[in-house]
Amino acid sequence: MNKDEFKDRLFDMLNETDDMPIEDIETDDRNNSFGIFLDDGTRFLIRVDKYCNM
Repeated sequence: MNKDEFKDRLFDMLNETDDMPIEDIETDDRNNSFGIFLDDGTRFLIRVDKYCNM
């Protein structure tokens, strides 16, 4: 699986979950990252890097 496919699947999984109070997801393809904003004002940054090539 390449990095872009992984990012797409991760975004879909986060976007479709009802288990977390996600208010918004901002994508930054240039930096391979997602900004996750929760409804209580908490913010997280998820950065995706491919660790090794198998």
